[in-house]
Amino acid sequence: MSFAEFGGPDVLRVIEAEEPRPGPGRIRVAVRAAGVNPVDWRIREGQKLSARPVELPSGVGLDAAGVVDEIGEGVEGVAVGDHVFGKGIDTYAEYAVLTAWAPMPEGLTFEEAAGYPSVTETALRVLRECEVRPGQTLLVSGASGGVGSAVLQIARDRGVTVIGTAGPANQDYLRGLGALATTYGEGWTERVRRLGRVDAALDLAGSGVIRDLVELTGDPRKVVSIADLGAPGLGVRFSGTAGSVPDALAEAAALVARGKLRIPVERTYPLTGAAAAHIDSRAGHARGRRVIVP
Repeated sequence: MSFAEFGGPDVLRVIEAEEPRPGPGRIRVAVRAAGVNPVDWRIREGQKLSARPVELPSGVGLDAAGVVDEIGEGVEGVAVGDHVFGKGIDTYAEYAVLTAWAPMPEGLTFEEAAGYPSVTETALRVLRECEVRPGQTLLVSGASGGVGSAVLQIARDRGVTVIGTAGPANQDYLRGLGALATTYGEGWTERVRRLGRVDAALDLAGSGVIRDLVELTGDPRKVVSIADLGAPGLGVRFSGTAGSVPDALAEAAALVARGKLRIPVERTYPLTGAAAAHIDSRAGHARGRRVIVP
């Protein structure tokens, strides 16, 4: 999957490309599934998300689960044929190079495992950055998507009470993950207040709620956003730089093994359906993850 110009989902094209080769410290996998993340369509639209410019034409995708079929120089602890999940380059493809990986957690399908790398790294990072502690209450705006699903479960495992906002159709889903659930929309801040005091807050949807989150916590330093580029203008941290992906993958695998983390796959798409996947991702209202199956 590739795009030669920035724009809407119609710029995506399935192309025949030369198979990638893993350089030193990297591996190549035969991709069985690739996770769909908001950063994928943000890059495709040409949003400035990092100091490194995107070179056109560009591939798409950062997350994948698959079967190792080639190993770069200096790589140890993995063998051809191993099932792994991780982050890499241009993962909406039949073959992709991974820069960080871990053995696929036992009991997960390829489709499920492909949905974990970016969302678990992001969830662990923002929980660390908002400095919420056991016994405190965390408010999560936009809680039913992949990152929200991970945040709710990890926070609850750490002894944090979680209030989550989502659409009416996802209220039972949030409660099933251990959250106190309420809907967004008119009067939502009062509904949150009735559920309890808020010690820290996360904006995962970019729905224009930063001022409300600051009001509810009483301190912009207690709010972190991964979706609103205007957050720093209100004194709120925008978290967009990944931490240690290998550490996050290892922690995610441990949580899965303990039965403390499970992120459902809401929908799978063929490679030719990548444009539809981006449209759905941009619209939000997810319950778990969306995944490309080449």
